[in-house]
Amino acid sequence: MIMIDPKLIEERPEYVKEALAKKLWDFDPSLLLSLFQKRRELRKEVESNKAEQNRLSALVPSYKKEGKDPSSIFVKVKNLAAQNKDKEEELKDIEAKIQKNIEVLPNLPDDDLIGGGKENNQPIREWGSKEKFSFTPKDHVTLAESLDIIDYKRAAKISGSGTWIYKGEGAELEWALLNYFISEHLKDGYHFILPPHLLNVDSGYTSGQFPKFKEEVFYLEGLEPKKFLLPTAETALVNLHRNEILSLEDLPKKYFSYTPCYRKEAGSYRTEERGMIRGYQFNKVEMVQYTKEDESDNAFTEMVEKAERLLQGLGLTYRLDKLAAGDCSHSMARTYDIEVWIPSMGIYKEVSSVSNARDYQARRGMIRYKDENGKTHYCHTLNGSGLATSRVFPALLEQCQQEDGSVIIPEVLRPFMRGKERILPKK
Repeated sequence: MIMIDPKLIEERPEYVKEALAKKLWDFDPSLLLSLFQKRRELRKEVESNKAEQNRLSALVPSYKKEGKDPSSIFVKVKNLAAQNKDKEEELKDIEAKIQKNIEVLPNLPDDDLIGGGKENNQPIREWGSKEKFSFTPKDHVTLAESLDIIDYKRAAKISGSGTWIYKGEGAELEWALLNYFISEHLKDGYHFILPPHLLNVDSGYTSGQFPKFKEEVFYLEGLEPKKFLLPTAETALVNLHRNEILSLEDLPKKYFSYTPCYRKEAGSYRTEERGMIRGYQFNKVEMVQYTKEDESDNAFTEMVEKAERLLQGLGLTYRLDKLAAGDCSHSMARTYDIEVWIPSMGIYKEVSSVSNARDYQARRGMIRYKDENGKTHYCHTLNGSGLATSRVFPALLEQCQQEDGSVIIPEVLRPFMRGKERILPKK
C-alpha cells in the first residue's frame, strides 16, 4: 500500500518537496530517490538473471540430443537462482523502506492553497448577523445550568473532566439536532450507516491516522487483534470499500452516519473553552462520498453547501473559511471549515470540516473503480461533518437566548421536540 503516488515523487521530487513545505512538512526526497534507483537496478538484475536462466535451460534438450553433459548448465542455473533469491530478498527490504518512508507523508495540498498554518486561513463568506443583545447575555454554561439541561458535576463524578450529561430537555434538544441532521441527509439521498465503534488498525491506516497519529486515539486493552475507539465516523465510512474494485455504476457512493466521537484532545486550550466546547466524547453526524477522479470537486462543493444549509435551517450565524495548507489535516488535500458564532467567546468555532482527500485514502485502502474501458483508477474520498453537535448546542443556546432566560427552539427542531417552542429556566 502506497499513499502518495511514488511515480510523482520519482519524477517530480522538487514539486512534492515544495507542496509538502506548504503543509509545514520538511521533506528531503534524496533517500527515496536513492531507494528508487537501487530498486530499478535490482529489478533489472533479477530480470536479466531470469532471462539467462531461461536461455540456459533451453539448451538442455539440445545438449542431451548431441550427447553432451548438461551438468554445467544445471550448476549455472542453480547459481543464478541463488543470486536471484538474495536479490529478491534485498528487493523486499528496499520495498519495505520505501513504504516506511512514504506512509508517514501527509497528503499533498491542492495547488491553489496558501502555505502556512491557520494564520493564513481565508474567510470566504459569513451568514447571519452577530446579534446585539438589549440585555446582558449569558454564556452557554450558565444558560445550561439555569435551564437544568446539562449536568457537568455529575458527569465529572462518574467520568471525569471533559465530559457532560444531557438531561431532560437538554437530551431532547441534542436528539432533536441529530434527528434534524439525519432527516436532511436522507432527503438528499445519502445512505444511512450505523458502524461499529471499535475499529481495527487497518481502518486507522486507510483513513491516514496511522501510523503518524496512532497515539492520539483511545485503545482498548486486552483485545486481540488491537482495536481503538473511532475518533470520527469518517474512519469507519472510508473503510467500507477497502480492498474493493467498484464499477462506474456504483459511483458516487454517498454515506452518512451518526456516532459518538472519542478524542484524546479534550482540555482547555483557552480558559473560556469550558462546558462542551471541547471534550473527550461528543456526538456527530458525518458525511462521506466515494467518487470518480473528475467528480470530486463537484462533490466537495455539494457537501459544503449541505453543511451550510443545516446551520441556515437553524438560523445560526456562521462563517465559511478556506484553510491554508498547513491547517488541513494530515490526509486531506483541501478543507473548508464552517464555524459557528459563540457570542460569549466573541469568536467563531468549527462545527464542520469538509475535506477532499483526493486518492490519498483510496491508495492506502486499495479502493478502486473501473472506467468505461476497463481501466482501473483509485477513487477519490471526501468527508464532512453534518454536523457536530458539541458546538452547535452552545451556539444555539447563546444565539437564541431571551431576556427572561428562556431559549427559543428553532422551528426545524420543534417537530422532534413534541412541538415545544422554547426551553424555560428552572433555576
